[in-house]
Amino acid sequence: MEPLIKSSDLLYCNSLTSYSRRKTIPVKVGDVYIGGDNPIVVQSMTTVDTMDTQGSVEQCIRMIESGCQLIRITAPSIKEAENLRKIKNELRKRGYQTPLVADIHFTPNAAEIAAKIVEKVRINPGNYADKKKFEVIEYTDESYQEELDRIRERFLPLVKICKEHGTAMRIGTNHGSLSDRIMSRYGDTPLGMVESALEFLRICEDENYHDIVISMKSSNTQVMVQAYRLLVQKLEEGGFKPYPLHLGVTEAGEAEDGRIKSAVGIGALLEDGLGDTVRVSLTEDPEFEAPVAKALVDRYTNRSRHQEIDVIQDYPINPFEYTKRSSAEVYNFGDHNVPRVITDISRIEKITEKEMKAVGHFYLPELDKWKMNDQGCDFVYSGSNSIPFMLPNGMKEIQNFEVWDEAPDQKNKFPLFTWGNVQSASVFHEALNFLELLDTEVEEAIPFLQNQTNWVVILKTNNTHAMPALRAAFVKLLKVNCTIPVVVKVSYPDQSADKTMLYAATDVGGLLVDGLGDGIMISLEKEAAHERHEMLEQIKLHNSVSFGVLQAARTRMSKTEYISCPSCGRTLFDLQETTAMIRKRTDHLKGVKIGIMGCIVNGPGEMADADYGYVGSGKGKITLYKGKEVVKRSVPSEKAVDELIEIIREDGQWIEPETI
Repeated sequence: MEPLIKSSDLLYCNSLTSYSRRKTIPVKVGDVYIGGDNPIVVQSMTTVDTMDTQGSVEQCIRMIESGCQLIRITAPSIKEAENLRKIKNELRKRGYQTPLVADIHFTPNAAEIAAKIVEKVRINPGNYADKKKFEVIEYTDESYQEELDRIRERFLPLVKICKEHGTAMRIGTNHGSLSDRIMSRYGDTPLGMVESALEFLRICEDENYHDIVISMKSSNTQVMVQAYRLLVQKLEEGGFKPYPLHLGVTEAGEAEDGRIKSAVGIGALLEDGLGDTVRVSLTEDPEFEAPVAKALVDRYTNRSRHQEIDVIQDYPINPFEYTKRSSAEVYNFGDHNVPRVITDISRIEKITEKEMKAVGHFYLPELDKWKMNDQGCDFVYSGSNSIPFMLPNGMKEIQNFEVWDEAPDQKNKFPLFTWGNVQSASVFHEALNFLELLDTEVEEAIPFLQNQTNWVVILKTNNTHAMPALRAAFVKLLKVNCTIPVVVKVSYPDQSADKTMLYAATDVGGLLVDGLGDGIMISLEKEAAHERHEMLEQIKLHNSVSFGVLQAARTRMSKTEYISCPSCGRTLFDLQETTAMIRKRTDHLKGVKIGIMGCIVNGPGEMADADYGYVGSGKGKITLYKGKEVVKRSVPSEKAVDELIEIIREDGQWIEPETI
């Protein structure tokens, strides 16, 4: 068990059990305030070339009308920075007062111009006035300080301009673009991310400039969550002002994957009261981002009214490092096993082989065999029903105890007990039994669980503050060294597919990034009555989301992961079209991570987690990477996917896609 941490020492979070949003200083951005007692602000970023004034204005308007309260526009050079004035004037002329943010990476001169025009500038410490050449440099304390002095000199003019013009600033650290100097001293770590921001923040505070928002973005949700927590902890310990936080997962991707990955990282932090402005980065048109971000933050409007959760005095989890909770191996749960997916099909009566495709298993009658895709679940929960045919090898059925107790086959099906009936039961499965518990029943059940070797807990809660309630139940198990495997069960009333993705990713993903959970189950118990085909679509969604949450939390890699940035004015090709093209050719490569970046800003540094990279380096030209290493430069775009596949093949990671 991890050493116990006093809750009073966890300065990053007001409470682990009672929803309480962190109180920050308010930062004025035009007519919008970030932090303080103000609602969480939703923002997004344009994808049109910044020099296309009319196109940028039209896109800004679509974003505003979709719910965007703050708009970021890239200004990679002086000419784009100057053109921000035209975009701003045209928006104001048309009656739109939404504040604009200039996105700066490498060009201090552009930042200094933009700061006199727009309401906020974003700088990336790893790129702004610092070095990124992937060099390992041995610094003495003296040479390190000399670099800091050089950075201060380069950064001070921007600070003074922002202070003079009332312009806000975001100090936006990205995991993949830490400078060589930071990497040499702190490594590719959350601490390195935090220190990268604090160095710039100290310069601002020395100048008595405090209109600052901070971000710690990464495409790795575990790293991202740890970095934000550590940032707030360091701000508190160092006596800094409580600056507002901008939350976002870098290069989350597109469609379902992008939404789930964003929610795992952002949602885990929102649950603990962190976050004052949110941007969901999708490889889609930017007007689709704000509604997703709004759906995430709206969950917390009335969250403080939740049912009380037992207070955690001592915390046996290190919130700044990932450590998986130790659990015993039971059947194929716990210990070294990947988290398991249990898919609820209990609302479907008389299910057939044909309908098992909803859970990722396909029966091929002409071959009389089963085929499984990347999202073939491990178990199905049939409830009070019974599947009348032989399941494919590797997938098992869970039944309510009352049904299992009367079943002719008690070996190949497994019983699910409740705390209400397990205490009076006398018949159990010899290898695997499931016990469904509410979070409020865990403490009472611990004496029963302590000596069991063939049980798995299905843990659920009725608390609207779901993730912390479930976390508190895990803490009770941890404190008594109970190593029984635990599957987290969540259920939601009828709602949009987007909300199901976001809520499950938050409630279960927030636990997984802290090493809690040996499986996931999205239940149908709160679903209304539907036609059979509609219920099967719901089951298919739940099954897909379950695998997506495990992948986004980096606990079970079951499919190819695409680390793709949203498009912006710097992008050198159509990101949506290119991502779809690469996905079509490579989506059978389980566990392989491919970074797809529109330009060098979101290039080798930003895709720190990718195995292979496809990065725009000029009009019609692509640079291909293996990790951070350039393998081929200036590849014509029409040949680049083939060349990428050849690199994967030469690396021994390529397999031919199956055909039926």
